[in-house]
Amino acid sequence: MIFIAHRGNMNGPDPKNENKTEYLLNAISMGFFIETDLWMIEDKLYLGHDNPQYEITTNFLLEIKEKLFCHCKNIRALHFIINNYPDIECFYHNEDECVLTSKNHIWNYPGSELTDTSICVMPERVNQTPINCFGVCTDYPVKYKNSSV
Repeated sequence: MIFIAHRGNMNGPDPKNENKTEYLLNAISMGFFIETDLWMIEDKLYLGHDNPQYEITTNFLLEIKEKLFCHCKNIRALHFIINNYPDIECFYHNEDECVLTSKNHIWNYPGSELTDTSICVMPERVNQTPINCFGVCTDYPVKYKNSSV
């Protein structure tokens, strides 16, 4: 099972640092995968949850692509990544029960049924146990990794 630091969080939410490049890189350096929120506005890429906050380059994404899940926050970001950088795993959703990532993982909404290709998202929000799945995306990946789920 892989453990994915939601927006770079490792031990709980940290809105002041979430999606900042150094915060994401720190989670990767600690051995975790990361999920980050990606926007494309006027041909520029940004990270940020509710809005585009931190401008980045495609080189940044390419350097971390082996540990990266991009949650595209607008259709332009999704279209850009899929058409230009197929090695970067990405997806788009709001509150769908599940969506398929560009590398065929099932990105599950909290509490939805899991499969062996599923990413169990935010199980702490619904008291779900992430078992028999490919990975878990959480604000608490240290806790889940140490508990050997």
